[in-house]
Amino acid sequence: MTPPDATDGKGPDRTAFPQIRTVGTDGLLVSFGEALSEPANRAALAFRAAIEAADLPGLLETSASLVSAYLRFDLCVSDHATMKAALEALLASQDWTSAPLPGGRKLWRIPTVYGTDLAPQLEEAAAVAGLSPDDAIASISNARVRVQTIGFAPGMPYLGELPPDWAIPRQTELTGQVPAGGLCVAIRQLVLFPVATPTGWRHIGQTAFPLFRPDDPEPFALRPGDEAQFIPVMAEQLAAMRNAPDGGAAFEVLP
Repeated sequence: MTPPDATDGKGPDRTAFPQIRTVGTDGLLVSFGEALSEPANRAALAFRAAIEAADLPGLLETSASLVSAYLRFDLCVSDHATMKAALEALLASQDWTSAPLPGGRKLWRIPTVYGTDLAPQLEEAAAVAGLSPDDAIASISNARVRVQTIGFAPGMPYLGELPPDWAIPRQTELTGQVPAGGLCVAIRQLVLFPVATPTGWRHIGQTAFPLFRPDDPEPFALRPGDEAQFIPVMAEQLAAMRNAPDGGAAFEVLP
């Protein structure tokens, strides 16, 4: 494994990963790539779990992004050099790009209305991807996608990766508002909105899945590493889904 911040005598080699960087006064960021990929995302999720399991002295919190794991620590208990040395030792313990994903993950199957007036940009997105609407629905609904990170809005997941056909750009102009539960697509990813939101992603599906549950002990329904499938249903079923627990979705715990 290439050591973090490997140098050639002229400074850090920014193409070498993993890298450890300082964030603010009390944080460190461990990055496994400069662009999203399955191995880099896997590494970020697995390494974050390993940091928490290691119970490093002074550790206050962790989080994971698409390709990085972040930690914040108490400067009264530890310092940058000590924490960085602990991270380097943990990095050297295995190849994190092929590490098992954290345990306790869930596979959610989420009923989704594709197209119709409820999700009016399906045909446009399919055309950009070079697919018919029916083939687009089959491609999306058959994909089992991973929650790569949570961000932008409370509990909002970025899910992927989709097949290469879906390497489509965002729109050049914003859609004024996509409703809560809207499923949108761009750049081989899906996003699912917890609240009504303007977006440059194309709105292709509509769910009744409540992502943000502020009154629950765990307010976010999905966690990084969880997986999801968006199962096609008829538009007439949406009203019943809104009254069903979890918007009609169901999950199983992955081994």
